[in-house]
Amino acid sequence: MRRQSLLTGVLLAAFAAVAVPAGAQSARALYLLKCSGCHRADGQGAAEAGVPPFPGFIGDLARDPGGRTYMLHVPGVASSGLSDADLTIVLNYLLDRWSAAPVDRIQRFTPGEVATLRAVDVSDIVKYRRTLVARLRKTGAAIAEYPWP
Repeated sequence: MRRQSLLTGVLLAAFAAVAVPAGAQSARALYLLKCSGCHRADGQGAAEAGVPPFPGFIGDLARDPGGRTYMLHVPGVASSGLSDADLTIVLNYLLDRWSAAPVDRIQRFTPGEVATLRAVDVSDIVKYRRTLVARLRKTGAAIAEYPWP
């Protein structure tokens, strides 16, 4: 049992260090620790559980002010316990990793913006998302499908 725990620790450390550019390791590590439980390590989510994929969708969401607010209020983010600075790192990692559009066309998150958007009152996230999606679809934005209304 002890040998298996040691091997698991070595493999996890190796996994976290492989193919990660300098300076991005903490972003990837935070993503793996705080987000991949629902969105999976590959960002594909789990449609059957109402968890959307990031690839192809996160960029259009992040280009819209309402989408940026929404991103700060989804349940996993709201309950993550991450500081504004760490959440900024994770959100920018999502953009760098899975935005379909060139990242230079998307405003990067800052800790100040994250703090401001976290303070916005979004009492009904489902209603907020429905309104946001209806508006974004009219603009031709790519929107991930959810199994719930």
